[in-house]
Amino acid sequence: MAFLIVIAVLFALVWILFIRPQKRRQLVQRQMLEEVEAGAEILTAGGLYGTVRAVDGDELTVEIAPGTNVRLARRAVAGVIPPDELEEDDEHEELAAGTQAGEGPS
Repeated sequence: MAFLIVIAVLFALVWILFIRPQKRRQLVQRQMLEEVEAGAEILTAGGLYGTVRAVDGDELTVEIAPGTNVRLARRAVAGVIPPDELEEDDEHEELAAGTQAGEGPS
């Protein structure tokens, strides 16, 4: 009887520590993929940044450089980049460019 209780407790711990968090991550990923729409800035599983130009079912048209569009499977999207994160990256790049040009931060 005690052996069965130990097995049940171990199973409960595995469920709480491993299975539930994984299912939650899968749900969040699935919702993110369903909400991808034209105009969204994305990061692909291959490490490319791009802007979604069109969505056709499970296929996306993504602009990875001005005038360069590629077709991607929706499941190849690793993440959607929030607009506020893009603005912060631009500010860091401008600051770095100013520092390299001999200008100091003000």
